[in-house]
Amino acid sequence: MSLQNKYQELIDAVKQKATAGVNVVEQDNVLYIDGQVGSEQDKDALWEVYNRIDPDYRAGDLRLNLEVSADNRYEEYVVKSGDSLSKIGAKYGIAWKAIFEANKDIIKNPDLIQPGWKLKIPAK
Repeated sequence: MSLQNKYQELIDAVKQKATAGVNVVEQDNVLYIDGQVGSEQDKDALWEVYNRIDPDYRAGDLRLNLEVSADNRYEEYVVKSGDSLSKIGAKYGIAWKAIFEANKDIIKNPDLIQPGWKLKIPAK
């Protein structure tokens, strides 16, 4: 089993929470995952995923380097039934387009958002 297969759940989770590009490289039987996340909570959640795959971090075959991006401050909002980007933007005092831009990885059509989606809300 390749290391990327072993840690696929973690790679996917990092890509989902990343605020900047994610770099995944396998070299000399070690998988290196580098990226930036928007909060310490995101970083802690990713370390929990890693711990489920490799309890106590004993395998020694992964280097997880996550930085919390100071310039990408986001709040998380869980979409509720009846929400729209405009309503959410009004609640936070920002334009709906800012929310759309911050969540292009999730939102394909700004008129179609789904309850339960976790959106990043950019700081004003």
